[in-house]
Amino acid sequence: MRPEPVTTVTPRPVGLPTQVQGWHQLTFLHWPVDPERVAGLLPAGTRPDTLDGVTYVGLVPFLMRGVGLGPGPGLPYLGAFCETNVRLYSVDGQGRRGVVFRSLDASRLLPALTGRLGFRLPYLWSSMRLRRDGDVITYTCRRRGREAAASRAVVRIGPPIAEPSPLEHFLTARWGLHTAWHGHTLHQPAEHPPWPLHRAELLDLDDGLVAAAGLPAPAGPPVSALWSPGVRVRFGRPALLRAAR
Repeated sequence: MRPEPVTTVTPRPVGLPTQVQGWHQLTFLHWPVDPERVAGLLPAGTRPDTLDGVTYVGLVPFLMRGVGLGPGPGLPYLGAFCETNVRLYSVDGQGRRGVVFRSLDASRLLPALTGRLGFRLPYLWSSMRLRRDGDVITYTCRRRGREAAASRAVVRIGPPIAEPSPLEHFLTARWGLHTAWHGHTLHQPAEHPPWPLHRAELLDLDDGLVAAAGLPAPAGPPVSALWSPGVRVRFGRPALLRAAR
């Protein structure tokens, strides 16, 4: 089946959510990658999602707030922490576009353990910080324990984007995630308002998270750098794709 259209709102509205999250102060940094290079890193039943024959790897640091189960409200303390994810883009046999997380670094231990053990997502507990000085934001991340990967990104927030480009829509309008689950692949739908996007300028980057996720290390400036003040997200019930290989 052909991939579903890229839309600014979800094609699968979430009724009663299984989880709520607030994503704030996000920066989206993306580099192109050959689809054949990453196909083997995706869950069974999915393939790389492409735009004009190219797929992308994303490095996305942000501040998480208000995480909670069910319709909420989220937790004020345990539900507030810094996070950085390394992500790929996927499409399944039903045409549903999604995100595949190669790693998710979180600065609070309990959410990291819950995500890793309860949802089978590749969460890691890390020391992280988000510091903002006017229109410049610095994100830092260093993994605890044996995995010494680290990342530091400095970004200047630019003007708002009235109409995102096809590439900017493709990279940000993602209405679910694909993940491996006990020998199967799941698709979990997500719903949130359209992204309020700004241009962003990457002032400095020293990153080891992308390479640690088994992907080519960023070479040169990103082809897309965006910033958003954030959105409130609702997740629906996961659906089974098929048995994994």
